[in-house]
Amino acid sequence: MLSHKAKYALKALLYLAEQDENHISRTVEIADGANIPKKFLEQILLDLKRGRFVSSKQGKFGGYYLIKSKNDITLAEIHRLFDGAIALLPCASLNFYEPCSDCKTESECSLRHGLMLIRDKTLKAMEGITIASLVKK
Repeated sequence: MLSHKAKYALKALLYLAEQDENHISRTVEIADGANIPKKFLEQILLDLKRGRFVSSKQGKFGGYYLIKSKNDITLAEIHRLFDGAIALLPCASLNFYEPCSDCKTESECSLRHGLMLIRDKTLKAMEGITIASLVKK
């Protein structure tokens, strides 16, 4: 399940993606337009900036804007940035792998193999959904 932080990040990215290409959006504008609590939004935008999805401009006419194309930002990337692994257990994870302490051998673990199938299908679906594909027409 997506955390509130990841959901708000996606909503902020959708809002920015719906703006004209050179538009710089103030934090309050994003909060109001995307219905995101302002107290969470600043930290989310900083995390998105560190992840190189958005950048900011300081000053009176400052704000945030996309630096990565809305066609290239996937749900998988945002999920990993805010919520970590897509896999349900660390032993089935691609990027956050850790062996389970209670398994004798991973190669014979039926649970791990099943969870890897779920991870692969979930990852494929999440990588196929971009911010651009979610923007309202």
